[in-house]
Amino acid sequence: MGRVTERRRIDRWTGQGSTERVDVLAVEEPLEIRIAGRPLTVTMRTPGADFDLVAGFLLAEGVISGPAELKAMKSCGDDEFNIVDVALDRPYEGPVRAFTTTSACGVCGTNTIGDLARRAPFDVAADPLRVSPEVLTALPDVLREAQKVFSSTGGLHAAGLFGADGELRCLREDVGRHNAVDKIVGHALKEGLLPLREHVLLVSGRASFELTQKAWMAGIPVLAAVSAPSSLAVSLAAEAGLTLVGFLRPPTFNVYTRPDRVGQ
Repeated sequence: MGRVTERRRIDRWTGQGSTERVDVLAVEEPLEIRIAGRPLTVTMRTPGADFDLVAGFLLAEGVISGPAELKAMKSCGDDEFNIVDVALDRPYEGPVRAFTTTSACGVCGTNTIGDLARRAPFDVAADPLRVSPEVLTALPDVLREAQKVFSSTGGLHAAGLFGADGELRCLREDVGRHNAVDKIVGHALKEGLLPLREHVLLVSGRASFELTQKAWMAGIPVLAAVSAPSSLAVSLAAEAGLTLVGFLRPPTFNVYTRPDRVGQ
């Protein structure tokens, strides 16, 4: 696995002047995704759980709908950690992205809500999950305590998958919020856990359209974020029947859609 942190010498300025010190940075490197040797896209990410990232990305983009469609994944190229080639159970004839996806953005709203509604594989609206306010407000502290790389760099986003009881089931960190979510979804897909019924997904930043899309495509009924949701994220969550929680900063939070899932 590639390095997830890197040490650099810096000048640290305080009110008393500057001193030289060593700082720990989160690593950001490109990952090229190929299908049968054909370049699909390049995303910027923190190395680690690359196969999970690729599987989650392909599910979110509608390239696959389940683990049976993934025949194999392999690392290749001059830097074996920066290219993943995927073999599907059928020829891929879909579009190729002719641009780099940054660590700050996933699909960035390129899919319409109508398109997603037609191809979403799971009925999130019917999920019977209920989660208590006490469980929700405890999640950010659990997530932060589990962030090993963030504690040393301060520069990574995190996504955590929780049960209705607040138990942390899976954690992934990355420089990109959408990458961290893709790694969780890809892990679940490879383990045959989809749809992720009766689970809560917590993200360390804002709730965007693309993160709401990824939650819907994975069958997750509750998406919570420590920061604000976008208007398009709220619209998509309402269409999906997904509960969207924002500004989850104990002891308060906002519920933007499907508030019936939050209660004792």
